[in-house]
Amino acid sequence: MKTTARPFWILLGILLAALLLSVGVGRVSVAPAEWRALLAAIMDGTVFTNPQTAPLASILFNLRLPRTALVALAGAALAGSGAAYQGLFRNPLADPYLIGVASGAGLGAVLAMSIQFPYTLGGMLATPAAAFLGALISVVLVMRLGRSGKRFAAPNLILAGVAVSAFASSLTSFLMLRATGELRRALVWLLGGSTLSGWLPVLAALPYILPGLGILISMGHGLNVLQFGNEQAQQLGLPVGRVRSLVIAAATLATAAAVAFTGVIGFVGLIMPHLVRLLWGSDYRRLIPLSILGGAALLLVADVAARVVLAPQELPVGIITALLGAPFFLWVLRRSQAAGSA
Repeated sequence: MKTTARPFWILLGILLAALLLSVGVGRVSVAPAEWRALLAAIMDGTVFTNPQTAPLASILFNLRLPRTALVALAGAALAGSGAAYQGLFRNPLADPYLIGVASGAGLGAVLAMSIQFPYTLGGMLATPAAAFLGALISVVLVMRLGRSGKRFAAPNLILAGVAVSAFASSLTSFLMLRATGELRRALVWLLGGSTLSGWLPVLAALPYILPGLGILISMGHGLNVLQFGNEQAQQLGLPVGRVRSLVIAAATLATAAAVAFTGVIGFVGLIMPHLVRLLWGSDYRRLIPLSILGGAALLLVADVAARVVLAPQELPVGIITALLGAPFFLWVLRRSQAAGSA
C-alpha cells in the first residue's frame, strides 16, 4: 500500500464503520438474529414480502438509510467547504458556520419554507436554491467587511462573520415568530436537526452537493498556489479571480444544500480539516477529499450520539457538534495566536 493512499483507506474504513453504526442504531433495536434473517431475505429477494422481515426492511430502507445518506452528504459538504474556505482566505478559523455562510443559508431556507412548497422533488429543489442565494449574499458581505487591504485578517473575518450571522439569525427568528403550522419545524431544524424523511431530500440535495464538492476537489492545486498570496499566484500563471469565484460558488452551493436539509450545524467544517491537516499535511489536493470523507464520518457519529444520549428523546445533532466544536475552536484560536506571536 502506498503511503499517499493510506489516509484515504483509513478514512474510508472509518466512514464505513460510521455508516453501519448509523443504520444499526435507532429507536427500534434489532437483534442479531433479525439481522441474519434480513440479510438472507435480501439475498433471496423476499425482503419486502416476508412477513418476518418486511417491517424491519421498511424501517431500514425508508427511514434509516435515507437519514444516513443525508447526514453523510451534509457532513461531507460542510467539511469540504470548510477546508476550501480556510485555503481561500488563508485563515485557519474560516468555517461555514463561523463566517456566517450557514446562517445566511438558513435565512434563505426559512424564507423558502415560509412559501410552503409542495413535498415533491421540485419543491425540495427550491429550498437549497433559496439557501444558496442567502449564503452567497452572506459570503460576499463577509468578504467585503473582513478585508484588510488585500488580505483577509483573521480577527476582521471572524468579526464580520459574527455580525452577518447575527443579522441573518435575527431575521430568521423574526420569520419564525410570525410562523404558524408547518414552519415551526424550523425550531428543530435551526439547532441542526431535520424533520424530513424518505429519499426525496437525498435526491434533492445530490444535484447541489455533488457538483459543489467535485469542483472543490478539482481546485486543490489552485488553493495550494493561493497560499503564496494573490500577487505571486498571478505571477505563477494562476487565474486568481476565476479560482476564487469557483471556490466561493462551489463551497457556498454545497453548504447551502447541507443547511437546507439538515439545519444549521456548526464546527464540522472547522474540526475535520484541522485534524486532516495535523495528521496528513496541508496539500489541498489531498486535504479537501480527505476532509470530505472525514466530515461525513464525523457527522454520522455525532448523529448517532444525538439519538442515544437522551434516548428515547433525540437531540438536534447541532448541539453535539457545538459541544465538540466550541472547545476545539478555542484551541485553534489559541494555537493561531501563539503561532502569530512566535
